[in-house]
Amino acid sequence: MKYDFMLASTEMLGVLLTLMKEFYDLEQIKFYEEKLTKAVALMLGNRELGRIFLIKYDDEFVGYSVVTFGFSLEFFGRDALIDEIYVRENFRGKGIGSRLLKFIENLCREEKIYALHLEVNRINTKAQDLYRRMGYKDHNRYLLTKWLQI
Repeated sequence: MKYDFMLASTEMLGVLLTLMKEFYDLEQIKFYEEKLTKAVALMLGNRELGRIFLIKYDDEFVGYSVVTFGFSLEFFGRDALIDEIYVRENFRGKGIGSRLLKFIENLCREEKIYALHLEVNRINTKAQDLYRRMGYKDHNRYLLTKWLQI
């Protein structure tokens, strides 16, 4: 069995949105299809914002990841956030997640990014264990969000 990480394109939008819907349902996040479609299109059209990767295992798309680029004084310059990472349940435990993280880390090194962040649901202990094994540290802080009216 062979896996591959493919840079998403507008031609793959349908597959990507299907996987995103699965992830949002799993994480109990409201899925605003129209708004998400616009946001994905914006990101696909501007590589300065980040990258979206589809995970292909044999001939089947089994997950995706979204990496966004930013800047932080605390982290000495360019940083990145793994905004979303999803692998279908029946494909977990095959090493795809750890390989994907290494792939993303290499991309970030090429992009001269100093720090890579991610967020994980507090009850998702399996993912937390993977991330810690891969060297990600908890900063003992909360990620707080305020939606702005624009």
